[in-house]
Amino acid sequence: MAQSARQVGAFPAKLPPLTPTALRLVESPRPARPLAFILALFLTLFILALIYVPWQQSVTGVGQLIVFSPGERPQNVQAQIPGRLKRWLVNEGDFVEAGTVIAEIAEIDSKFLDPNQLERLERQREFLVAQREAAQNRAGALQRQIAALEQSRNLAIPAAAERARQAADRLRSAEQSLEAAKQALLANELNFERIRDLNQGKKDAAGNWVIQPGLRSDRDFELARQAVETSRAEVARLQALLDAAVRDTKVGDLDARRVENDTLATLSGAQSAYASAQETIASLSNSIQKIDIDVQNFRERVAQRQVIAPRAGQITQLRAVGETETLKSGDVLCVLIPKAKQEEQAVELLLSDFDAPLVRLGDPVRLQFEGFPAVQFVGWPSVAIGTFGGRIVAIDAVDDGMNRFRLLVKPDYEAIESGKDDPWPEPSMLRPGTQATGWVMLRVVSLGFELWRQFNGFPPMFDHNPIERKKKPKDNKAKSNEKGGKGDDSDKDDK
Repeated sequence: MAQSARQVGAFPAKLPPLTPTALRLVESPRPARPLAFILALFLTLFILALIYVPWQQSVTGVGQLIVFSPGERPQNVQAQIPGRLKRWLVNEGDFVEAGTVIAEIAEIDSKFLDPNQLERLERQREFLVAQREAAQNRAGALQRQIAALEQSRNLAIPAAAERARQAADRLRSAEQSLEAAKQALLANELNFERIRDLNQGKKDAAGNWVIQPGLRSDRDFELARQAVETSRAEVARLQALLDAAVRDTKVGDLDARRVENDTLATLSGAQSAYASAQETIASLSNSIQKIDIDVQNFRERVAQRQVIAPRAGQITQLRAVGETETLKSGDVLCVLIPKAKQEEQAVELLLSDFDAPLVRLGDPVRLQFEGFPAVQFVGWPSVAIGTFGGRIVAIDAVDDGMNRFRLLVKPDYEAIESGKDDPWPEPSMLRPGTQATGWVMLRVVSLGFELWRQFNGFPPMFDHNPIERKKKPKDNKAKSNEKGGKGDDSDKDDK
């Protein structure tokens, strides 16, 4: 019994732990276990987020608010003519209507210092008009003279031609008379020879006929010889008349030509005088046109002495302050800011050449304006607060010299009208020149893909033909869904 008691007393009441001391030293404390569970849960959720959480890709640009229409942008009011500022008719910040006189300019050019210059030009024009009327009257008289000369020429030339034909007729008549006289001479000579033969006449030593007694009387012989002599004289006379008729024919032809040339020369002289009168009229008309141009230019010059507001707006930045300040043509006097219209609001954004190839016309843009509180979630634009929607309406084809490309963004009117987006602030609150930051929305990808892209420095994804992709028929879309992984990826991209 005593031994049993000793044996029982040899065992301690509390047994030592079976885990070695070294293992106990490396064991995690109990409070770390929940933390490890939380970290494991967070890691699991993070991995699921990388796979399933969508991310809206975008490229960022900075710029400012502008007026889309060039006619509605701030305009410099310039001096149209050189001169001296006479006086201002407006003050800084005044609102003016179109056509309001802003300032007056006094002339300093020596060509326009004469106060009666317009009256002198008008009197000079009256003198030139009177000279032109006199030249026109002279031209009218010459025109009537030309008409009369043409009628006289039309009568004189046929008359001369008729006289030439009469001379030709006389020539033919003389030829016929001469031929008849020659025939009569031949007959008389034959008759004379018969009578001579009957009387046996003969010639003496001098060549004269000596009448001898014969069958015919001496009287018949003398009459026959007289008839021959008379016929010979008639032939000679008619030959002379024929020669005169030939000369008259030549004279008639020459006279017809002379009449034609004389009338042509007279008519040409009158026509030359008429042309000279017309030249004088043209020269005077040219001088009158020059005077009219000078008069109109002077009136326009007088009108340009008053600086007119081209449109309604606010006058700002008065540059020429002294009323004796000398101005040159084109000097800026002030700046006119037209009244802003909400439909003319636009934003110009500058993108780097790395991001510019990714954007297309019509891409959606989220805008944040300076001075308007906003919270922008780049990957989730739907939960952004204080940003406004827009659409790209223009992209510059070349850079600005610093490898930046300009985009023009206007409000997304479709989204505003459908109530999916808020309208832009009023022009009175959102003025041109306000700084803006814009995010051009691209494709929706997974969060993991976006992080992988960012770590590797790859450009964002974008749709080359988003409009054509939206117009694909349902049959093609169903076929693409049957293809497996590639079809699934395309559906995700469509989202």
